[in-house]
Amino acid sequence: MLKLRGLYYIAHLNNLSSILERGILCHRKIEEEKIKFTPIYDAEIVANRQKRKVSGGKNLWDFVNLYFQPRNAMLYRVIFFSGVDLENIIIIGLKYSILNRENIFITTGNAASYNTEIFPAGKAKNYIRAIRKKTDKEWWASEDGSKRELMAECLIPDSIGPEYISEIYVPNYSSLNKVKQICKRDVPIIPEPELFFHPSRKIPLTEKLSLVEGDMFFSRMQTLTISVNTVGVMGKGLASRAKYQFPDVYVKYQDLCKDKILKMGKPYLYKREASLDFILADEAERLTNLNLQTWFLLFPTKTDWRKMADFKGIEEGLKWLVAQYEKEGIKSLAIPALGCGLGWLPWGIVGPMLCRYLEKLKIPVNLYLPLERRIPDEQLSKDFLLKGK
Repeated sequence: MLKLRGLYYIAHLNNLSSILERGILCHRKIEEEKIKFTPIYDAEIVANRQKRKVSGGKNLWDFVNLYFQPRNAMLYRVIFFSGVDLENIIIIGLKYSILNRENIFITTGNAASYNTEIFPAGKAKNYIRAIRKKTDKEWWASEDGSKRELMAECLIPDSIGPEYISEIYVPNYSSLNKVKQICKRDVPIIPEPELFFHPSRKIPLTEKLSLVEGDMFFSRMQTLTISVNTVGVMGKGLASRAKYQFPDVYVKYQDLCKDKILKMGKPYLYKREASLDFILADEAERLTNLNLQTWFLLFPTKTDWRKMADFKGIEEGLKWLVAQYEKEGIKSLAIPALGCGLGWLPWGIVGPMLCRYLEKLKIPVNLYLPLERRIPDEQLSKDFLLKGK
C-alpha cells in the first residue's frame, strides 16, 4: 500500500475543471460565486459541517477540509454509501508546504464531530507530527481510537490555489482516462485502486471464483477466512492483523484452542453479529444499508506457528468447507492462499489444489494471492490452476 506524505482533498470528478482553474474553494465561496458544484458527501454529512463553529464566527462551511490520510472511514462511507459512482471519485494530493500558512486549523478527528478538538496552527505545530504518525495506518478500529484519528483534518480558510496541487489519485484506468481529458496541466495522475478500498488486481477464473491481489479485510464478502495454528498464537500476517483489528475474533480463537475444539481438517465458523461496514464507515449507526454481518472462518493450516504449513491438513479443511458451507449459511467467501505466505508452501502446488476445491462452491469466492512473494503470471492462469477447465 502506498505511503502518503502530503495532504489530500476528496472530490467529485465533475469539479476537477473548476479546481484546476480556480483552486479548491470552501463551500461558502462556492455558493457566493455560484459555481456549478457536484457534492461528494451525502446530505447528512454536509448538514453536520454547516453547524460546527470554528473561530471568529466562522463554521466549517468557511474552510476547505484536507485529510492527512484520505483512506479513512469518511472515504469508505463516500465510496460505498453516498451513491456516487466509483469512477467519479478522485483524491487530489496537495503540497505539504500548505501547513506553513498561519491561519489554518488542525483537528483531532472528523471536524464535524463535537468530541473532536480543533487547534489553531500555532498550537498545533507540535501535534502535526503526532497526527502523521497516527494516520500512517492501513486500517482502523473504534476501540483504540484509530477510526477517529485517521479522519484528522487540516482546515484551510476560503480557498487553496491550484499551484498547491501535486498529484491526482484515481481508482482505476478508466477513471485515469477521464481525468487525462480534463487535466491539461503537468500533474501526475496515479491509478491506486487500494487507496479506494478496491483490489489492485482481480483475475476471474470461473463465474464465481476469482484471484485477487489486495487487502482481504476490505473485501465486503460475508465470510472472511483467517489461516491460523491450533495453539492460540496470532503472531504474524493476516492472523496478527485480525488480532488487533477484531479483538473479539482473537478471544474466540484462543477459547477454541484452549478447549481443543480447533483442529487440523476442521475449520471453525465464527458467526459474529457485528458488520464490518459498521466498523469501517463513518457514523455507521446512521446508515441503513450496511452489510448485516461479517463472519470469520478460522482455518487451521499448521499445528504450531513455528512449523511449516500442513498441505494434507489444508486439503482436509477444504473438504470440510465444500461439505459444510451451504449448511452453515456461507453466502460469499474471501480466503487467502492458505499455507503460501508464512506457511512456506509453494503456490505452484497449493494454488491448483485450492482452486480445485473452491470452484465447487456455488457462491462468490475471492482467493487472495500471497503478498510475501510475486507469483509468476503463468501460475495465475485458468489453464494452470484448473487444468484446462
